Amino acid sequence: MYQYDQYDQKMVDTRVEEFRDQVNRRLAGELTEDQFKPLRLMNGLYLQLHAYMLRVAIPYGTLNGKQMRMLGHIARKYDRDYGHFTTRQNIQYNWIKLEDAPDILADLASVEMHAIQTSGNCIRNISSDQFAGATADEIADPRPWAEILRQWSSFHPEFSYLPRKFKIAVIASDEDRAAMRLHDIGIQLVHNDAGELGAKFFVGGGMGRTPMIAPEIRDFVPADELISYAEACLRVYNRYGRRDNKYKARIKILIHELGAEEYIRQVEQEFAHMKELGLNPPVEELARITAYFADPPFEDGASDDIDLSDPDFALWVDQNTAAHKQAGYAIATISLKPRSGIPGDASSAQIDLMADLAEQFSFDELRVTHSQNIVLPHVKKSDLYTLWQKLDEAGLAPANLDLITDSIACPGLDYCSLANARSIPLAQKISERFADLGRQRELGELKLKISGCINACGHHHAGHIGILGVDRKGTENYQLLLGGSAAEDTSLAKITGPGFSEDGVIDAIETVTDLYLEQREDGERFIDTYRRVGMERFKEAIYG
Repeated sequence: MYQYDQYDQKMVDTRVEEFRDQVNRRLAGELTEDQFKPLRLMNGLYLQLHAYMLRVAIPYGTLNGKQMRMLGHIARKYDRDYGHFTTRQNIQYNWIKLEDAPDILADLASVEMHAIQTSGNCIRNISSDQFAGATADEIADPRPWAEILRQWSSFHPEFSYLPRKFKIAVIASDEDRAAMRLHDIGIQLVHNDAGELGAKFFVGGGMGRTPMIAPEIRDFVPADELISYAEACLRVYNRYGRRDNKYKARIKILIHELGAEEYIRQVEQEFAHMKELGLNPPVEELARITAYFADPPFEDGASDDIDLSDPDFALWVDQNTAAHKQAGYAIATISLKPRSGIPGDASSAQIDLMADLAEQFSFDELRVTHSQNIVLPHVKKSDLYTLWQKLDEAGLAPANLDLITDSIACPGLDYCSLANARSIPLAQKISERFADLGRQRELGELKLKISGCINACGHHHAGHIGILGVDRKGTENYQLLLGGSAAEDTSLAKITGPGFSEDGVIDAIETVTDLYLEQREDGERFIDTYRRVGMERFKEAIYG
Protein backbone atom coordinates (compact mmCIF):
# COMPACT_ATOMS: atom_id res chain seq x y z
CA MET A 1 0.00 0.00 0.00
CA TYR A 2 1.01 3.59 -0.57
CA GLN A 3 2.22 5.33 2.59
CA TYR A 4 1.84 9.05 3.20
CA ASP A 5 4.97 11.16 3.32
CA GLN A 6 5.19 14.47 5.19
CA TYR A 7 3.62 16.36 2.28
CA ASP A 8 0.63 14.01 1.99
CA GLN A 9 -0.02 14.18 5.72
CA LYS A 10 0.37 17.94 5.90
CA MET A 11 -2.02 18.42 3.00
CA VAL A 12 -4.72 16.27 4.60
CA ASP A 13 -4.27 17.77 8.07
CA THR A 14 -4.47 21.29 6.67
CA ARG A 15 -7.68 20.47 4.84
CA VAL A 16 -9.21 19.18 8.11
CA GLU A 17 -8.48 22.42 9.95
CA GLU A 18 -9.71 24.51 7.03
CA PHE A 19 -13.00 22.63 7.04
CA ARG A 20 -13.28 22.85 10.83
CA ASP A 21 -13.20 26.64 10.49
CA GLN A 22 -15.82 26.53 7.72
CA VAL A 23 -18.14 24.34 9.80
CA ASN A 24 -17.75 26.60 12.83
CA ARG A 25 -18.66 29.61 10.72
CA ARG A 26 -21.69 27.80 9.31
CA LEU A 27 -22.88 26.81 12.79
CA ALA A 28 -22.40 30.38 13.97
CA GLY A 29 -24.51 31.70 11.11
CA GLU A 30 -21.61 33.47 9.43
CA LEU A 31 -22.03 31.36 6.29
CA THR A 32 -25.34 30.75 4.55
CA GLU A 33 -26.19 27.27 3.24
CA ASP A 34 -25.61 28.51 -0.32
CA GLN A 35 -22.14 29.70 0.67
CA PHE A 36 -21.37 26.56 2.66
CA LYS A 37 -22.64 23.99 0.15
CA PRO A 38 -19.67 24.02 -2.27
CA LEU A 39 -17.26 23.92 0.70
CA ARG A 40 -18.87 20.87 2.31
CA LEU A 41 -19.24 19.05 -1.00
CA MET A 42 -15.50 19.31 -1.65
CA ASN A 43 -15.10 17.55 1.68
CA GLY A 44 -17.53 14.75 0.83
CA LEU A 45 -20.43 16.03 2.96
CA TYR A 46 -23.92 15.88 1.44
CA LEU A 47 -27.22 17.02 2.94
CA GLN A 48 -29.71 14.22 2.31
CA LEU A 49 -33.31 13.58 3.32
CA HIS A 50 -32.80 13.05 7.05
CA ALA A 51 -29.23 14.01 7.90
CA TYR A 52 -25.81 14.76 6.48
CA MET A 53 -24.08 11.96 4.57
CA LEU A 54 -20.28 11.72 4.55
CA ARG A 55 -18.50 9.88 1.74
CA VAL A 56 -14.98 8.71 2.61
CA ALA A 57 -12.41 8.07 -0.12
CA ILE A 58 -10.80 4.63 -0.36
CA PRO A 59 -8.39 5.13 -3.27
CA TYR A 60 -8.65 2.25 -5.77
CA GLY A 61 -10.46 0.34 -3.01
CA THR A 62 -7.30 -0.59 -1.08
CA LEU A 63 -6.97 -0.24 2.69
CA ASN A 64 -5.36 -1.97 5.66
CA GLY A 65 -6.70 -3.30 8.94
CA LYS A 66 -5.98 -0.13 10.90
CA GLN A 67 -7.86 1.96 8.36
CA MET A 68 -10.74 -0.50 8.24
CA ARG A 69 -10.95 -0.47 12.01
CA MET A 70 -11.18 3.33 11.93
CA LEU A 71 -14.17 3.01 9.60
CA GLY A 72 -15.80 0.81 12.24
CA HIS A 73 -14.99 3.36 14.94
CA ILE A 74 -16.66 6.14 12.95
CA ALA A 75 -19.75 3.99 12.40
CA ARG A 76 -19.99 3.32 16.13
CA LYS A 77 -19.23 6.82 17.44
CA TYR A 78 -20.73 9.14 14.85
CA ASP A 79 -23.33 7.13 12.91
CA ARG A 80 -25.90 4.46 13.71
CA ASP A 81 -23.39 1.63 14.01
CA TYR A 82 -22.99 0.82 10.32
CA GLY A 83 -21.35 2.01 7.11
CA HIS A 84 -22.41 1.61 3.49
CA PHE A 85 -19.78 0.49 0.96
CA THR A 86 -20.45 2.01 -2.46
CA THR A 87 -19.98 1.38 -6.17
CA ARG A 88 -17.08 3.89 -6.20
CA GLN A 89 -15.07 1.64 -3.84
CA ASN A 90 -15.79 4.17 -1.06
CA ILE A 91 -17.79 4.08 2.17
CA GLN A 92 -20.67 6.37 3.15
CA TYR A 93 -22.18 7.25 6.51
CA ASN A 94 -25.80 8.33 6.36
CA TRP A 95 -26.48 9.85 9.80
CA ILE A 96 -23.77 12.45 10.38
CA LYS A 97 -24.16 15.57 12.53
CA LEU A 98 -22.58 18.66 11.01
CA GLU A 99 -20.73 19.55 14.20
CA ASP A 100 -19.06 16.09 14.19
CA ALA A 101 -17.79 16.25 10.61
CA PRO A 102 -14.42 17.93 11.35
CA ASP A 103 -13.66 15.42 14.13
CA ILE A 104 -14.45 12.56 11.75
CA LEU A 105 -12.08 13.98 9.14
CA ALA A 106 -9.40 14.37 11.82
CA ASP A 107 -9.87 10.74 12.86
CA LEU A 108 -9.54 9.69 9.23
CA ALA A 109 -6.40 11.78 8.77
CA SER A 110 -4.79 9.94 11.68
CA VAL A 111 -4.83 6.74 9.57
CA GLU A 112 -3.98 8.35 6.20
CA MET A 113 -7.56 8.69 4.96
CA HIS A 114 -9.77 11.60 3.91
CA ALA A 115 -12.95 12.64 2.10
CA ILE A 116 -11.28 15.01 -0.35
CA GLN A 117 -12.86 15.14 -3.82
CA THR A 118 -15.50 12.54 -3.04
CA SER A 119 -18.01 15.08 -4.32
CA GLY A 120 -18.04 18.21 -6.43
CA ASN A 121 -17.21 18.83 -10.08
CA CYS A 122 -13.71 17.43 -9.83
CA ILE A 123 -11.83 14.18 -10.45
CA ARG A 124 -13.36 11.71 -8.01
CA ASN A 125 -11.91 8.61 -6.36
CA ILE A 126 -9.73 6.68 -8.84
CA SER A 127 -11.10 3.15 -9.10
CA SER A 128 -9.40 -0.08 -10.12
CA ASP A 129 -9.61 -3.86 -10.23
CA GLN A 130 -10.27 -5.26 -6.74
CA PHE A 131 -8.02 -8.23 -7.61
CA ALA A 132 -5.08 -5.99 -8.58
CA GLY A 133 -1.73 -7.34 -7.45
CA ALA A 134 -3.21 -10.76 -6.74
CA THR A 135 -4.64 -12.10 -9.99
CA ALA A 136 -2.55 -13.93 -12.57
CA ASP A 137 -4.30 -12.42 -15.59
CA GLU A 138 -2.93 -8.88 -15.25
CA ILE A 139 0.17 -7.66 -17.10
CA ALA A 140 1.13 -5.33 -14.23
CA ASP A 141 -0.33 -4.12 -10.95
CA PRO A 142 -2.51 -1.14 -12.00
CA ARG A 143 -2.55 0.42 -8.52
CA PRO A 144 0.75 2.35 -8.81
CA TRP A 145 -0.75 4.06 -11.85
CA ALA A 146 -3.99 4.66 -9.99
CA GLU A 147 -1.95 6.22 -7.17
CA ILE A 148 -0.05 8.48 -9.57
CA LEU A 149 -3.38 9.59 -11.03
CA ARG A 150 -4.69 10.21 -7.50
CA GLN A 151 -1.74 12.40 -6.62
CA TRP A 152 -1.87 14.23 -9.95
CA SER A 153 -5.61 14.91 -9.63
CA SER A 154 -5.72 15.91 -5.95
CA PHE A 155 -6.20 19.69 -5.72
CA HIS A 156 -5.26 20.03 -9.40
CA PRO A 157 -5.88 23.76 -9.91
CA GLU A 158 -7.07 23.36 -13.49
CA PHE A 159 -9.49 20.52 -12.79
CA SER A 160 -11.00 21.43 -9.41
CA TYR A 161 -14.06 23.04 -11.04
CA LEU A 162 -14.82 20.96 -14.10
CA PRO A 163 -18.14 21.23 -15.94
CA ARG A 164 -19.24 18.08 -14.08
CA LYS A 165 -17.91 15.29 -11.85
CA PHE A 166 -15.27 13.10 -13.46
CA LYS A 167 -14.45 9.43 -12.88
CA ILE A 168 -11.37 7.42 -13.91
CA ALA A 169 -10.74 3.66 -13.74
CA VAL A 170 -7.48 1.77 -14.32
CA ILE A 171 -7.22 -1.95 -15.06
CA ALA A 172 -4.44 -4.23 -16.34
CA SER A 173 -6.16 -7.35 -17.65
CA ASP A 174 -8.52 -8.24 -20.48
CA GLU A 175 -11.14 -9.24 -17.92
CA ASP A 176 -12.73 -6.02 -16.75
CA ARG A 177 -13.72 -6.17 -13.07
CA ALA A 178 -13.99 -2.36 -12.69
CA ALA A 179 -16.62 -1.31 -15.28
CA MET A 180 -13.80 0.53 -17.02
CA ARG A 181 -15.68 1.54 -20.20
CA LEU A 182 -18.49 3.09 -18.16
CA HIS A 183 -16.15 5.75 -16.77
CA ASP A 184 -15.33 9.21 -18.09
CA ILE A 185 -11.84 7.86 -18.72
CA GLY A 186 -11.07 4.16 -18.73
CA ILE A 187 -7.43 3.11 -18.87
CA GLN A 188 -6.25 -0.42 -19.63
CA LEU A 189 -2.56 -1.17 -19.25
CA VAL A 190 -1.33 -3.10 -22.30
CA HIS A 191 1.83 -4.16 -24.09
CA ASN A 192 2.52 -3.05 -27.65
CA ASP A 193 4.02 -5.27 -30.33
CA ALA A 194 7.50 -4.45 -29.03
CA GLY A 195 6.56 -5.62 -25.54
CA GLU A 196 6.62 -2.11 -24.06
CA LEU A 197 4.18 -1.20 -21.30
CA GLY A 198 1.61 1.44 -22.07
CA ALA A 199 -2.08 2.16 -21.88
CA LYS A 200 -5.16 1.95 -24.03
CA PHE A 201 -7.51 4.91 -23.44
CA PHE A 202 -11.31 4.86 -23.55
CA VAL A 203 -13.03 8.22 -23.01
CA GLY A 204 -16.66 9.27 -22.73
CA GLY A 205 -18.43 6.49 -20.87
CA GLY A 206 -20.91 6.85 -18.07
CA MET A 207 -24.37 6.06 -16.81
CA GLY A 208 -26.95 8.49 -15.47
CA ARG A 209 -29.85 9.73 -17.60
CA THR A 210 -27.84 9.32 -20.84
CA PRO A 211 -25.79 6.13 -20.55
CA MET A 212 -22.91 5.67 -22.99
CA ILE A 213 -20.05 3.23 -23.50
CA ALA A 214 -16.67 4.93 -23.83
CA PRO A 215 -15.15 4.64 -27.31
CA GLU A 216 -11.48 3.76 -27.68
CA ILE A 217 -9.60 6.93 -28.49
CA ARG A 218 -6.02 5.63 -28.49
CA ASP A 219 -4.75 2.08 -28.63
CA PHE A 220 -1.38 2.80 -27.04
CA VAL A 221 0.06 5.59 -24.89
CA PRO A 222 3.62 4.94 -23.62
CA ALA A 223 3.58 4.33 -19.89
CA ASP A 224 5.78 7.31 -19.09
CA GLU A 225 3.35 9.62 -20.95
CA LEU A 226 0.15 8.35 -19.36
CA ILE A 227 -0.35 11.37 -17.11
CA SER A 228 0.15 13.96 -19.85
CA TYR A 229 -2.27 12.09 -22.11
CA ALA A 230 -4.89 12.03 -19.34
CA GLU A 231 -4.28 15.74 -18.85
CA ALA A 232 -4.79 16.36 -22.56
CA CYS A 233 -8.13 14.50 -22.39
CA LEU A 234 -9.21 16.64 -19.43
CA ARG A 235 -8.07 19.90 -20.99
CA VAL A 236 -10.21 19.46 -24.09
CA TYR A 237 -13.19 18.61 -21.90
CA ASN A 238 -12.58 21.52 -19.55
CA ARG A 239 -12.39 23.86 -22.53
CA TYR A 240 -15.59 22.79 -24.27
CA GLY A 241 -17.73 21.02 -21.65
CA ARG A 242 -21.15 22.60 -21.08
CA ARG A 243 -21.41 24.66 -17.91
CA ASP A 244 -24.82 26.10 -18.75
CA ASN A 245 -26.70 22.78 -18.55
CA LYS A 246 -25.76 20.13 -16.00
CA TYR A 247 -27.65 17.47 -17.95
CA LYS A 248 -25.31 18.00 -20.90
CA ALA A 249 -22.14 18.68 -18.94
CA ARG A 250 -20.50 15.23 -18.84
CA ILE A 251 -17.66 14.41 -21.21
CA LYS A 252 -19.76 11.67 -22.83
CA ILE A 253 -22.11 14.37 -24.17
CA LEU A 254 -19.21 16.46 -25.45
CA ILE A 255 -17.73 13.51 -27.36
CA HIS A 256 -21.16 12.57 -28.70
CA GLU A 257 -21.73 16.12 -29.99
CA LEU A 258 -18.18 16.78 -31.23
CA GLY A 259 -17.78 13.30 -32.60
CA ALA A 260 -15.04 10.92 -31.47
CA GLU A 261 -12.78 11.80 -34.43
CA GLU A 262 -12.82 15.53 -33.69
CA TYR A 263 -12.32 14.93 -29.97
CA ILE A 264 -9.34 12.69 -30.74
CA ARG A 265 -7.89 15.31 -33.08
CA GLN A 266 -8.03 17.96 -30.38
CA VAL A 267 -6.64 15.63 -27.70
CA GLU A 268 -3.71 14.69 -29.94
CA GLN A 269 -3.03 18.37 -30.60
CA GLU A 270 -3.11 19.10 -26.88
CA PHE A 271 -0.99 16.04 -26.14
CA ALA A 272 1.72 17.23 -28.52
CA HIS A 273 1.77 20.52 -26.63
CA MET A 274 1.80 18.75 -23.25
CA LYS A 275 4.87 16.70 -24.21
CA GLU A 276 6.82 19.90 -24.77
CA LEU A 277 6.06 21.04 -21.21
CA GLY A 278 7.69 18.03 -19.53
CA LEU A 279 4.88 17.49 -17.03
CA ASN A 280 5.09 13.72 -16.77
CA PRO A 281 6.25 12.45 -13.37
CA PRO A 282 9.93 11.50 -13.32
CA VAL A 283 10.84 7.83 -13.58
CA GLU A 284 12.17 7.98 -10.03
CA GLU A 285 8.75 8.99 -8.72
CA LEU A 286 7.05 6.07 -10.43
CA ALA A 287 9.68 3.75 -8.94
CA ARG A 288 9.13 5.26 -5.47
CA ILE A 289 5.37 4.72 -5.66
CA THR A 290 5.62 1.27 -7.24
CA ALA A 291 7.84 0.06 -4.39
CA TYR A 292 4.90 0.45 -2.00
CA PHE A 293 2.97 -2.15 -4.00
CA ALA A 294 5.54 -4.94 -3.85
CA ASP A 295 4.21 -8.44 -3.26
CA PRO A 296 3.80 -9.46 0.39
CA PRO A 297 6.13 -12.20 1.69
CA PHE A 298 4.29 -15.21 0.27
CA GLU A 299 5.26 -18.62 1.60
CA ASP A 300 7.02 -20.64 -1.06
CA GLY A 301 5.69 -24.14 -1.52
CA ALA A 302 2.35 -23.54 0.19
CA SER A 303 -0.06 -26.37 -0.52
CA ASP A 304 -2.88 -26.02 -3.05
CA ASP A 305 -4.90 -28.72 -1.30
CA ILE A 306 -8.21 -27.69 0.33
CA ASP A 307 -10.30 -30.03 2.45
CA LEU A 308 -13.78 -29.62 0.98
CA SER A 309 -15.53 -32.25 3.10
CA ASP A 310 -17.78 -29.60 4.69
CA PRO A 311 -20.39 -29.02 1.96
CA ASP A 312 -21.25 -25.46 3.02
CA PHE A 313 -17.58 -24.51 3.00
CA ALA A 314 -17.14 -26.20 -0.38
CA LEU A 315 -19.94 -24.07 -1.83
CA TRP A 316 -18.35 -20.89 -0.48
CA VAL A 317 -14.93 -21.81 -1.90
CA ASP A 318 -16.45 -22.54 -5.30
CA GLN A 319 -18.48 -19.33 -5.41
CA ASN A 320 -16.50 -16.74 -3.46
CA THR A 321 -12.84 -17.48 -4.11
CA ALA A 322 -10.75 -16.83 -7.20
CA ALA A 323 -7.42 -18.05 -8.50
CA HIS A 324 -4.32 -16.29 -7.16
CA LYS A 325 -1.07 -15.69 -9.02
CA GLN A 326 0.85 -17.37 -6.17
CA ALA A 327 0.62 -21.13 -5.68
CA GLY A 328 -1.04 -22.06 -2.39
CA TYR A 329 -3.05 -18.82 -2.13
CA ALA A 330 -6.54 -17.68 -3.09
CA ILE A 331 -8.47 -14.44 -3.45
CA ALA A 332 -11.47 -14.48 -1.09
CA THR A 333 -14.50 -12.22 -1.50
CA ILE A 334 -16.66 -11.40 1.52
CA SER A 335 -20.24 -10.91 0.38
CA LEU A 336 -22.09 -8.02 2.01
CA LYS A 337 -25.36 -9.37 0.60
CA PRO A 338 -26.90 -11.60 3.29
CA ARG A 339 -30.46 -12.84 2.99
CA SER A 340 -32.80 -9.84 3.49
CA GLY A 341 -29.76 -7.60 4.03
CA ILE A 342 -29.04 -4.14 2.64
CA PRO A 343 -26.45 -4.45 -0.17
CA GLY A 344 -23.13 -2.93 0.88
CA ASP A 345 -24.01 -2.36 4.54
CA ALA A 346 -21.76 -3.62 7.33
CA SER A 347 -22.06 -3.10 11.08
CA SER A 348 -19.18 -1.70 13.11
CA ALA A 349 -18.62 -5.18 14.59
CA GLN A 350 -18.45 -6.71 11.11
CA ILE A 351 -16.08 -3.98 9.94
CA ASP A 352 -13.84 -4.63 12.94
CA LEU A 353 -13.91 -8.37 12.26
CA MET A 354 -12.93 -7.87 8.62
CA ALA A 355 -10.01 -5.74 9.81
CA ASP A 356 -8.94 -8.51 12.18
CA LEU A 357 -9.22 -11.15 9.46
CA ALA A 358 -7.17 -9.05 7.03
CA GLU A 359 -4.39 -8.76 9.60
CA GLN A 360 -4.55 -12.46 10.44
CA PHE A 361 -5.05 -14.01 7.00
CA SER A 362 -4.34 -11.49 4.19
CA PHE A 363 -1.10 -9.64 4.95
CA ASP A 364 -3.11 -6.76 6.46
CA GLU A 365 -4.85 -5.85 3.21
CA LEU A 366 -8.48 -5.45 2.12
CA ARG A 367 -10.18 -4.22 -1.02
CA VAL A 368 -13.61 -2.66 -1.56
CA THR A 369 -15.25 -3.78 -4.80
CA HIS A 370 -17.44 -1.73 -7.12
CA SER A 371 -20.16 -4.32 -6.51
CA GLN A 372 -20.25 -3.40 -2.79
CA ASN A 373 -18.34 -6.36 -1.38
CA ILE A 374 -14.98 -6.75 0.40
CA VAL A 375 -11.99 -8.75 -0.83
CA LEU A 376 -9.17 -10.37 1.14
CA PRO A 377 -6.65 -10.57 -1.73
CA HIS A 378 -3.95 -12.90 -0.36
CA VAL A 379 -5.32 -15.81 1.69
CA LYS A 380 -3.35 -19.02 2.11
CA LYS A 381 -5.51 -21.93 1.02
CA SER A 382 -4.76 -23.77 4.24
CA ASP A 383 -6.37 -20.85 6.12
CA LEU A 384 -9.58 -20.71 4.08
CA TYR A 385 -11.61 -22.99 6.32
CA THR A 386 -10.77 -21.08 9.50
CA LEU A 387 -11.47 -17.82 7.69
CA TRP A 388 -14.83 -19.11 6.47
CA GLN A 389 -15.83 -20.26 9.96
CA LYS A 390 -15.15 -16.79 11.40
CA LEU A 391 -17.06 -15.14 8.56
CA ASP A 392 -19.97 -17.53 8.98
CA GLU A 393 -20.25 -16.76 12.70
CA ALA A 394 -20.53 -13.04 11.85
CA GLY A 395 -23.08 -13.43 9.05
CA LEU A 396 -20.48 -12.60 6.42
CA ALA A 397 -20.33 -15.89 4.52
CA PRO A 398 -23.13 -15.87 1.92
CA ALA A 399 -21.86 -18.02 -0.95
CA ASN A 400 -23.56 -15.83 -3.54
CA LEU A 401 -20.85 -13.87 -5.34
CA ASP A 402 -22.06 -12.91 -8.86
CA LEU A 403 -25.42 -14.63 -8.28
CA ILE A 404 -28.83 -12.95 -8.40
CA THR A 405 -28.84 -12.06 -4.68
CA ASP A 406 -25.41 -10.38 -4.98
CA SER A 407 -27.25 -7.31 -6.17
CA ILE A 408 -26.08 -3.71 -6.34
CA ALA A 409 -28.48 -1.15 -4.89
CA CYS A 410 -28.23 2.57 -4.23
CA PRO A 411 -29.62 4.04 -0.96
CA GLY A 412 -32.73 5.20 -2.84
CA LEU A 413 -35.61 7.14 -1.38
CA ASP A 414 -34.91 5.88 2.13
CA TYR A 415 -31.98 8.32 2.27
CA CYS A 416 -31.38 10.23 -0.95
CA SER A 417 -33.07 13.55 -1.71
CA LEU A 418 -32.71 12.94 -5.46
CA ALA A 419 -34.38 9.52 -5.51
CA ASN A 420 -37.85 8.79 -6.87
CA ALA A 421 -38.28 5.33 -5.41
CA ARG A 422 -36.91 3.04 -2.74
CA SER A 423 -34.18 0.59 -3.71
CA ILE A 424 -33.37 -1.10 -0.41
CA PRO A 425 -36.74 -2.77 0.35
CA LEU A 426 -36.86 -4.04 -3.23
CA ALA A 427 -33.38 -5.56 -2.97
CA GLN A 428 -34.39 -7.21 0.30
CA LYS A 429 -37.56 -8.71 -1.20
CA ILE A 430 -35.64 -10.06 -4.21
CA SER A 431 -33.13 -11.56 -1.80
CA GLU A 432 -35.99 -13.35 -0.04
CA ARG A 433 -37.69 -14.53 -3.25
CA PHE A 434 -34.46 -16.07 -4.54
CA ALA A 435 -33.04 -17.11 -1.16
CA ASP A 436 -32.57 -20.78 -2.06
CA LEU A 437 -28.87 -21.14 -2.88
CA GLY A 438 -29.48 -24.14 -5.11
CA ARG A 439 -31.81 -22.04 -7.24
CA GLN A 440 -29.32 -19.18 -7.34
CA ARG A 441 -26.54 -21.47 -8.49
CA GLU A 442 -28.79 -23.02 -11.13
CA LEU A 443 -29.32 -19.53 -12.54
CA GLY A 444 -25.56 -18.95 -12.43
CA GLU A 445 -23.87 -15.62 -13.07
CA LEU A 446 -26.58 -12.98 -13.06
CA LYS A 447 -25.83 -9.34 -12.31
CA LEU A 448 -28.87 -7.57 -10.81
CA LYS A 449 -28.60 -3.81 -10.28
CA ILE A 450 -31.13 -1.40 -8.80
CA SER A 451 -31.28 2.41 -8.95
CA GLY A 452 -33.81 4.63 -7.20
CA CYS A 453 -33.60 7.35 -9.85
CA ILE A 454 -32.25 8.18 -13.30
CA ASN A 455 -28.86 9.20 -11.87
CA ALA A 456 -28.04 5.46 -11.88
CA CYS A 457 -25.96 5.19 -8.71
CA GLY A 458 -27.07 1.54 -8.65
CA HIS A 459 -25.73 1.01 -12.20
CA HIS A 460 -29.05 -0.33 -13.52
CA HIS A 461 -27.97 0.28 -17.14
CA ALA A 462 -25.10 -2.18 -16.61
CA GLY A 463 -27.14 -5.00 -15.09
CA HIS A 464 -27.90 -8.26 -16.83
CA ILE A 465 -31.18 -7.39 -15.14
CA GLY A 466 -31.57 -3.74 -14.19
CA ILE A 467 -34.30 -1.98 -12.23
CA LEU A 468 -34.97 1.76 -12.34
CA GLY A 469 -37.30 3.31 -9.80
CA VAL A 470 -39.40 6.22 -11.11
CA ASP A 471 -42.19 8.41 -9.76
CA ARG A 472 -45.45 7.87 -11.60
CA LYS A 473 -47.97 10.44 -10.39
CA GLY A 474 -46.78 10.13 -6.80
CA THR A 475 -46.50 6.33 -6.86
CA GLU A 476 -43.24 4.38 -6.90
CA ASN A 477 -42.94 2.51 -10.18
CA TYR A 478 -40.17 0.19 -11.34
CA GLN A 479 -38.94 -0.18 -14.90
CA LEU A 480 -37.31 -3.49 -15.82
CA LEU A 481 -34.23 -3.49 -18.06
CA LEU A 482 -32.41 -6.43 -19.66
CA GLY A 483 -29.09 -6.99 -21.38
CA GLY A 484 -26.55 -4.74 -19.70
CA SER A 485 -22.97 -5.62 -18.77
CA ALA A 486 -20.17 -3.72 -17.02
CA ALA A 487 -17.56 -6.34 -17.92
CA GLU A 488 -15.28 -6.53 -20.96
CA ASP A 489 -18.38 -7.35 -23.08
CA THR A 490 -19.81 -3.94 -22.14
CA SER A 491 -23.41 -3.30 -23.14
CA LEU A 492 -26.30 -1.11 -22.01
CA ALA A 493 -29.56 -2.63 -20.80
CA LYS A 494 -32.83 -1.78 -22.52
CA ILE A 495 -36.22 -1.13 -20.93
CA THR A 496 -38.62 -4.02 -21.49
CA GLY A 497 -41.79 -1.93 -21.48
CA PRO A 498 -44.27 -0.46 -18.98
CA GLY A 499 -43.18 -0.37 -15.35
CA PHE A 500 -44.39 -2.37 -12.38
CA SER A 501 -45.22 -2.09 -8.71
CA GLU A 502 -42.60 -3.35 -6.26
CA ASP A 503 -44.13 -6.84 -6.09
CA GLY A 504 -44.89 -6.78 -9.80
CA VAL A 505 -41.29 -6.22 -10.83
CA ILE A 506 -40.18 -9.14 -8.66
CA ASP A 507 -42.75 -11.35 -10.41
CA ALA A 508 -41.41 -10.10 -13.74
CA ILE A 509 -37.85 -11.02 -12.72
CA GLU A 510 -39.07 -14.50 -11.87
CA THR A 511 -40.71 -14.77 -15.29
CA VAL A 512 -37.50 -13.64 -16.98
CA THR A 513 -35.31 -16.09 -15.09
CA ASP A 514 -37.73 -18.97 -15.74
CA LEU A 515 -37.59 -18.23 -19.46
CA TYR A 516 -33.81 -18.15 -19.33
CA LEU A 517 -33.69 -21.62 -17.76
CA GLU A 518 -36.08 -22.86 -20.43
CA GLN A 519 -34.16 -21.33 -23.35
CA ARG A 520 -30.50 -21.53 -22.38
CA GLU A 521 -28.00 -23.73 -24.15
CA ASP A 522 -25.02 -25.48 -22.59
CA GLY A 523 -22.61 -23.09 -20.91
CA GLU A 524 -24.72 -19.99 -21.47
CA ARG A 525 -25.03 -17.31 -18.81
CA PHE A 526 -28.22 -15.27 -18.58
CA ILE A 527 -26.67 -12.45 -20.62
CA ASP A 528 -25.61 -14.91 -23.34
CA THR A 529 -29.09 -16.38 -23.67
CA TYR A 530 -30.66 -12.93 -23.72
CA ARG A 531 -28.37 -11.80 -26.52
CA ARG A 532 -29.06 -14.93 -28.56
CA VAL A 533 -32.82 -15.07 -28.02
CA GLY A 534 -33.48 -11.32 -28.14
CA MET A 535 -35.64 -8.86 -26.23
CA GLU A 536 -38.94 -9.68 -27.96
CA ARG A 537 -39.07 -13.22 -26.60
CA PHE A 538 -38.58 -11.91 -23.06
CA LYS A 539 -41.17 -9.14 -23.54
CA GLU A 540 -43.72 -11.73 -24.69
CA ALA A 541 -43.13 -13.75 -21.53
CA ILE A 542 -43.38 -10.68 -19.28
CA TYR A 543 -46.35 -8.87 -20.81
CA GLY A 544 -48.19 -11.65 -22.65
